[in-house]
Amino acid sequence: MTRTQKVAAFRALHVPGRPFVMPNPWDLGSAKVLAGLGAKALATTSSGHAFTLGRRDMGHVSRDEALEHAAGICGAVDVPVSGDFENGYGATPETVAETIGMAAEAGLAGVSIEDTDLPGTGAYEFDHAVARIEAAVEAAHNADIVLCGRADGWLTRSYDAAEAVRRCRAFAEAGAAVIYAPLVKDEVLRELCTIGPAVNALAAGKTTELSVSELGEIGVARVSIGGTLARLAQMSLLDAARAILNDGDLTPLGRAASGSEIDTLLDD
Repeated sequence: MTRTQKVAAFRALHVPGRPFVMPNPWDLGSAKVLAGLGAKALATTSSGHAFTLGRRDMGHVSRDEALEHAAGICGAVDVPVSGDFENGYGATPETVAETIGMAAEAGLAGVSIEDTDLPGTGAYEFDHAVARIEAAVEAAHNADIVLCGRADGWLTRSYDAAEAVRRCRAFAEAGAAVIYAPLVKDEVLRELCTIGPAVNALAAGKTTELSVSELGEIGVARVSIGGTLARLAQMSLLDAARAILNDGDLTPLGRAASGSEIDTLLDD
């Protein structure tokens, strides 16, 4: 598919009440495996990517690094890819707009922008956060890319759930195609789904106790995995390495993925 076709396909996937699952690969191999297993769209993960560079999440990867990583994933798979581009790699609306244009040039069909003042844990004040999304919306329209406005200050407890809803409502009024407040409670998620745009839910924490269909009943249009798949792989690494290095126990290695199955999924 061309990028134009991927953008159109990505937009069409966002149907409130009929959510699609958007896994988040952390490298080219995981991207090809997830696409090979049937994912209709993928998204990068800032935490998973940072781990591959030996860094922590939240503001420790540069824009150029994120763009190069995203372009590689876009080139490795024939499904739409959305970019987890943190706060847009700068505080000003102008920088965010520039980042949106670069995201499209990298081949992305979608991009998400947070309201967090990285690499700190604070959030931009309300008016500034909205101005950033307004600039992002204009840039997204010009670049033909699906924009997700994120109220991530809720995660860092910079504000409460009511403020997350207020911000998502403002992002919707500014023209964001998707709104997203990670890990809010079910009743807050339900309120977000009444605002209008497609709503993204993060499959992490207590949200994993719900099925995709149950999230659809709430009104969700998209379910992203975030860094959780990467952390599952990291957990396997920790468990196996501890058993081997601490106890001399090699049995965890017997649970490794089949090389032939992975090779099949990696083949174009």
